[in-house]
Amino acid sequence: MDSALRARLAGNGLFNRVDVAALEHLIEDCAHWVVAAGETLLEPGTINDCLYVVLRGELRVYLSGHEAPAHTVVGVGECVGEMSVINGQGASALVIAAVESELLVMPQEILWALIERSHGFARNLLAILAGRIRMDNLALVTTASRSLEFEQAASVDALTGLHNRRWMSDAFPRSIRRCEQDGAPLCLVMADIDSFRRLNDAHGHLTGDAVLRAVARRLAESLRAPDLIARYGGEEFAILLPHTATEEGLRIAERLRLSVELMSLAKLADGAVGRVTISCGVAPLGLDTELETLVTAAEGALRRAKDGGRNKVEVAG
Repeated sequence: MDSALRARLAGNGLFNRVDVAALEHLIEDCAHWVVAAGETLLEPGTINDCLYVVLRGELRVYLSGHEAPAHTVVGVGECVGEMSVINGQGASALVIAAVESELLVMPQEILWALIERSHGFARNLLAILAGRIRMDNLALVTTASRSLEFEQAASVDALTGLHNRRWMSDAFPRSIRRCEQDGAPLCLVMADIDSFRRLNDAHGHLTGDAVLRAVARRLAESLRAPDLIARYGGEEFAILLPHTATEEGLRIAERLRLSVELMSLAKLADGAVGRVTISCGVAPLGLDTELETLVTAAEGALRRAKDGGRNKVEVAG
């Protein structure tokens, strides 16, 4: 194994705090793939016997087709395919390369050999699996339950493809309770599209709907794997950031704000639409805080951002 690959593996994801040198003879038997942007790596229901570690680039995971916003973004040092390899069942989601990506392809027999030879590797894989399971909406995915299809339809906003307020009222409190029990920080971000009524009046509701979908997709694709997002109502979105302290929550909200501001709207039906911006209010988790209290605090901060000129991030205080 060359030093460049060793450095890229060390300290990331599966190989965090693992002596990579001691496992080189196994890793060298893994293939390297380069997948083009837009190429499909895994499809729901298909048999998969490899784990894929991202060495360069980015993968996106979709639960209900790539027309909806990505459920998870998998970056450098992270992996996909571990669930289907371990349980021997078909893949549960659609995985597509967002950009040209380089992957370390680990066959099933190599994966089990690494688990047997390295407690550190096994520990990291267990942590990844636990994280996957704790993502409530991913844990609910099945491929053959019509009753689940109806349940999912009732919890998804038809216009944007995001989860709706009904789903939020169940999923957000459970995540809040877990952070309270773990003594972990958490932030709620309320984000609202600036001057949306004026945009609707100027360009029509069809263009307004297209802007809503574009902003929803951009926000969802910009979040981390454990984060939760829902359309709160109208042009407002609620974003829950578990295990996130106030300063980090502000940085994430600012990144979301900038991501929307830089978004290209050239492909929308009305080419005259210029820049679209959002304002954000951030509320950190307090002692015994309920979701309604967090929403009220974050919306108060959001109003200050609007009153302060829009396209801003404010924190509840």
